[in-house]
Amino acid sequence: MSKIICDFCGAEDSAENPVIAGENACICKACVGAAHDIMSGNISENHDHLPAVQNDEEKKEEIKLRTPAELKAILDDYVIGQERAKKVLSVAVYNHYKRIFRHNEIDDDTELNKSNVLLIGPTGSGKTLLAQTISKYLDVPLAIADATSLTEAGYVGDDVENVVTRLVQAAGGDIEKAQRGIIFIDEVDKVARMSENRSITRDVSGEGVQQALLKIVEGSVVNVPPKGGRKHPGQDALQVDTTNILFVCGGAFDGLEDIIKKKEGANVLGFNQTVKSKKEDDKLISKVETDDLVKYGLIPELIGRLHMLATLNEITEEDMVHILTEPKNALIKQYIKLFEMDDVNLEFDKEALLELAKLAIERKTGARGLRSILEDIMLDIMYDLPDYKNKTVTITKDVVLKVEEPKIA
Repeated sequence: MSKIICDFCGAEDSAENPVIAGENACICKACVGAAHDIMSGNISENHDHLPAVQNDEEKKEEIKLRTPAELKAILDDYVIGQERAKKVLSVAVYNHYKRIFRHNEIDDDTELNKSNVLLIGPTGSGKTLLAQTISKYLDVPLAIADATSLTEAGYVGDDVENVVTRLVQAAGGDIEKAQRGIIFIDEVDKVARMSENRSITRDVSGEGVQQALLKIVEGSVVNVPPKGGRKHPGQDALQVDTTNILFVCGGAFDGLEDIIKKKEGANVLGFNQTVKSKKEDDKLISKVETDDLVKYGLIPELIGRLHMLATLNEITEEDMVHILTEPKNALIKQYIKLFEMDDVNLEFDKEALLELAKLAIERKTGARGLRSILEDIMLDIMYDLPDYKNKTVTITKDVVLKVEEPKIA
């Protein structure tokens, strides 16, 4: 059982300094004595037991507010390309935390609403990485949930409120910190209803989930089970206010291009079609509007709560090569470091990098597919790595294609 803590000085309940628990606050014996001295006019007394207590505003200011340009510069270190998406997310995050920490600077009755974000892009284009990088450098808790595992309350699957429980767990149980965190809901396109018309039958993992998401995305006090799972009558629920939690939703939205083509009067089926290049399809997806998402199957109320929309392009071969070599956590850099630990030099020639990029694009797994390809190629080399001390291992295109052994000199 957790100890009662004084709300004034943070002291724990003890025999020497007992804490009195009231309905809305707790106070220790030492603070009662200090309060009596102050009320009696005896304020010169030395109250060394009282630590310098930060108020909520000071605690909040521990998160350093960064400008949109600073946030984008951080994202540039880890995410290749996707300039528009990085700008949208940087501005949304900056405005969100400015709204939390600096709302008292201008004294008027204007209310600032939070700007939740919807990221649309193919698998492996960097949607999750964007949210992870932002949260890491702001030092705020992040919870990542997959919308496909969520169902309406009372049905098999996860309750929507469980994503808030994950955020509390990511914050180490600190509800105050969790209430300023970020929740990333992936695969949100998979909970789209099958048509624009409201479903006659129960749609517990589609439209039902969207309806349940409305409440937490907009901002409300939700009761969540502390350890996740279903709510039970005997289980004490945690109360979490989602008003200052930033929601970032992401999805591939396969088939959205066809809806936009129809809107623009293009022929989607039949003869006389002009085959568009991938670049033209990318331009097409950037024209997405809210009514296209309604046609896709998202309910208008949910779209209305995801105020900022950003599209991510499919990664090209050139981008793949940059992803392999440039970011701070680039896979090639990681392998070079692993080899250096065994006093072995590792080199990749340009053709090998291009072949790796080509394989990842063929598998249609995006940037996340690069690791599995590299792990497969490097397995035998890594197995014998301690034997190659003070030597250089060179990876060529033929090594990637598995028709040749790596050069060791």
